[in-house]
Amino acid sequence: MDISSEVREHVLVANIGERIDGSNALDFQNALGALIDDSERDVILDFENLKYISSAGLRVILMTAKTVQRQGGRLMVCSLSESVREVFKISGFDRIIPVEDSQEDAIAATRS
Repeated sequence: MDISSEVREHVLVANIGERIDGSNALDFQNALGALIDDSERDVILDFENLKYISSAGLRVILMTAKTVQRQGGRLMVCSLSESVREVFKISGFDRIIPVEDSQEDAIAATRS
């Protein structure tokens, strides 16, 4: 699972690879867990490079959002392709997880 991360304006930004499905969902979960472990900050998952996400990936995102919330932060996603945005919409995740158009929009949303 290809994930890179950086802290921008006190927000953890994780750039996610091209595909999240049943074959790598556990790796995705472990990688995110290591990034957010005991962090008390907001987290943005940047999906600019993500081409496909399965229900296994959605489950990891939901679990991660709950963990981040318990630690006092918020989880947001940004830069969704049309196909990934459609998955979020059909599954109702766009009503559970805040979705922003860009990293800049997501960082700005953490300030409000």
